[in-house]
Amino acid sequence: MTNVPASGVARAFDALMHRPYLLLVLTNLFWGGNVVAGKLAVGHIDAHTLMILRWTGALLVILPFAVAPLRRDWATIRQKWWLYLFYGTVGYATFNVLVYVAAHLTSGVNTALEQVAVNIFVLAFNFLLFRQRVGPLQLLGVAVTIVGVAVIATHGDLGRILKLDLNIGDVLVIGACFSYAIYSVALRWRPRTDWRSFLAATILGAILASVGYEMTIGNGLGAFVAELPQLDATAWLVVAYTVFFPSLISQLFYVRGVELIGSNRASLFVNLIPLFGTLGSVIVLGEVLEGFHLVAAVLVAAGIVLAEWSARRRT
Repeated sequence: MTNVPASGVARAFDALMHRPYLLLVLTNLFWGGNVVAGKLAVGHIDAHTLMILRWTGALLVILPFAVAPLRRDWATIRQKWWLYLFYGTVGYATFNVLVYVAAHLTSGVNTALEQVAVNIFVLAFNFLLFRQRVGPLQLLGVAVTIVGVAVIATHGDLGRILKLDLNIGDVLVIGACFSYAIYSVALRWRPRTDWRSFLAATILGAILASVGYEMTIGNGLGAFVAELPQLDATAWLVVAYTVFFPSLISQLFYVRGVELIGSNRASLFVNLIPLFGTLGSVIVLGEVLEGFHLVAAVLVAAGIVLAEWSARRRT
């Protein structure tokens, strides 16, 4: 196997960073894998422990590559430290901690359905704050995508929506969606620093927030330290996946996707998560692929294509 020259890798990376659709599909593919990782984590690692380890691991991975960019961008980071902390707290840590806690209180059906609220909140915020309007065909595309998510969440029985048992866990999921929508919209104010220094600074914010959540709504730092020697191979496998893919690659690709096509359009791709999560569950966990999965896939893909086609016509 021949080695790819560094310049070739750089060119390929640069080309990738100018392809918003590929970036956003990969983003949500890896976030869908996070659904599978979450299922594997049950009984192997505490949610707050996973939060702290995934963000700490992500910082350790990115830091060697971010030293020089951090030096160049230090004046901006020091001046706008609160913004980096905001991104790390609201976009990275808060969304995940609310979903993790909600997973113990509400069903997977509810969680999958309610996560479509991310795109709905983004559309609402952008209209209320910046008067960004959405065309009727784009709204139709969003609606078709939501129906696709509903099909996969209810296993093809849409009547189950009327029988949903709502509780505080559902409020937490909606709160998580609200949090990530705020983060998505706020990316319009992202300082134009190197992507490596941006990731390092925001991930540090996520670590601080995760530690704060462990101390306030978790079992405390003592429990975190005590659990570390007891983690098994499955737990560390979950940590490794979440470090590299959902925490680093997906966050970088999502930020770039928002930068290229805006938060209204980029957030619609979040509705791919239940689809990819199901696919991952079939491949990794041995769950059965059924006809409604294919129907849902067609609906979600068709909705995204329709919404994007409409949005591109309006620009």
